Amino acid sequence: MSTENGLKSRIQADINDAVRAGDELLKSTLRMALAAIMNAEVAGAEAVVLSDDQIINLLRSEVKKRAESADIYEQAGRADSAAKERKEMVIIEKYLPAAMDEAALAGIVAEEVANAAANGQTGPKAMGGVIKAVKDRVGASADGSAIAAAVKSALN
Repeated sequence: MSTENGLKSRIQADINDAVRAGDELLKSTLRMALAAIMNAEVAGAEAVVLSDDQIINLLRSEVKKRAESADIYEQAGRADSAAKERKEMVIIEKYLPAAMDEAALAGIVAEEVANAAANGQTGPKAMGGVIKAVKDRVGASADGSAIAAAVKSALN
């Protein structure tokens, strides 16, 4: 999927709208997200253009960073900084696809575990293959850690 009309250009357009509206939090948060995308594109031996799925994964990691930072700020008694991190999380989450509910994910995991068992793979040895098959089916609508946890519980 090309990002020319995708997520990256949507973020850039939303930055322009935030500048016009004078929304400092939205502007700074989206600029940080765009900087993370651009840094990822130029990391490595040669520059690449990230697909929307790669951008979604990057934005998920940015949300996780904000959540961890907010928890650390709360433990340190800095509620104002924690609140800012949580507001940034909400902004970034608007660019992520709706998360798959646990029941739907569990159904797909059960099907893939059954497929693996039919092919003679059972127990922890089947985990890698099942996780890959589930990720291929659900795409970006489920977090990798949620998939891994569901597969692990289904195989045990």
